[in-house]
Amino acid sequence: MRLVSGIKPTGGLTLGNYIGAIKQFVQLQDELKDAEMFIFIADLHAITTPIDKQTLKKNIKEIAALYIACGLDPERVTLFVQSEIPEHNQLAYVMESTVYMGELERMTQFKDKRQKQEEGLRGSLFTYPALMAADILLYDADIVPVGEDQKQHLELTRDLAMRFNNTYGETFVVPKGYQPKTGAKIKSLSDPTKKMDKSSDNQKSYILLLDDLAQVKNKIKSAVTDSDASIVFDVEKKPGISNLLTIDAALLSTSIEERVNFYQNYAYQDFKSSVAEHVVDALKPIQEKYNVLIKDPKLDDILNQGRDKAKHFAYKKIQKVYKKIGFLR
Repeated sequence: MRLVSGIKPTGGLTLGNYIGAIKQFVQLQDELKDAEMFIFIADLHAITTPIDKQTLKKNIKEIAALYIACGLDPERVTLFVQSEIPEHNQLAYVMESTVYMGELERMTQFKDKRQKQEEGLRGSLFTYPALMAADILLYDADIVPVGEDQKQHLELTRDLAMRFNNTYGETFVVPKGYQPKTGAKIKSLSDPTKKMDKSSDNQKSYILLLDDLAQVKNKIKSAVTDSDASIVFDVEKKPGISNLLTIDAALLSTSIEERVNFYQNYAYQDFKSSVAEHVVDALKPIQEKYNVLIKDPKLDDILNQGRDKAKHFAYKKIQKVYKKIGFLR
């Protein structure tokens, strides 16, 4: 079994990234002892919108260090930088030649970004689902961890794999999605009807994994809730409380029902203080490990080893794909 996933280095990783993605990677790493895991930093996806060169370079190293600080074991996981494997681009073009325009136009994330950015919309913002499909299919992924907002992209990837297989013969594994039971989508602390997003203008709406811990506590304590005093999980009527319960349950690896029972007699202020302590308890060891890793030359060695292993798989796959199409002499 093989698992593939990546995170885009467009900014600092949030608590939502950790709960919804990285923590799940670590759990799968420990649960699926025989599985191969390919985890990459999706820097090619980062240039669909403008980003400063030095910021991008910094973010790539930061995410690599955070992956390991959060618990990914370089001995168990192939960790690499996407742009260092040219086969991602090569297969992306094949996927562009497999996908239909109408399918790309239906992608929710493209439609949302098109509405927000009226000028300077880049072509890659439209075609990046083809690159995302290539990222997955290049390594014959059996399972792909996905959040709620990535389900549509995975379905497109499955469709493209089957379409290519039907046209050229069995070539790609058709991947299945994996979604965590708790914490798949962490919401904004200032507007719990929206996803936690580091691009928000309101810095109190999100928690970065490298935020000052005192600041983290303040962000949780100032999270928007409601005027009702009961601690109940109800996404529609009590989105703020439900979001904090989701965060708490995910970090403690327990059920939301258990946390609701635990906090039954808590006042809101005490409830928030407890959640804040649990968030700090989770982030403190991550930050301590990160501060050592980011200065350690071994980080580059880990990425070099990951690149070489990923390259081995990717080269063989693209040769097979090209042969099926008829490119190779």
